[in-house]
Amino acid sequence: MRVILDLGRCNAYGNCVIEAPDVFDIDDASGLAIVLDENPPEERRAKVLAAARLCPVLAITVED
Repeated sequence: MRVILDLGRCNAYGNCVIEAPDVFDIDDASGLAIVLDENPPEERRAKVLAAARLCPVLAITVED
C-alpha cells in the first residue's frame, strides 16, 4: 500500500491525523498534513482508508 497526499488540495482539517496518527501528522511550518509513513504496514490499511474517506477535500489517495 502506498499513501499519496496532494498538498495542493490539503486544507489542514486534520481528520487524517485523528484517524491514523501513525501515518499522518501536521507540519508545524506549513500547517498542512504530512505523510509519516508512505508505505504503512497492511494492519494499518483500515485506518488509512478511513483517513482518506474522511478528508473533506479528498487530498489522500491510497494505491495498492
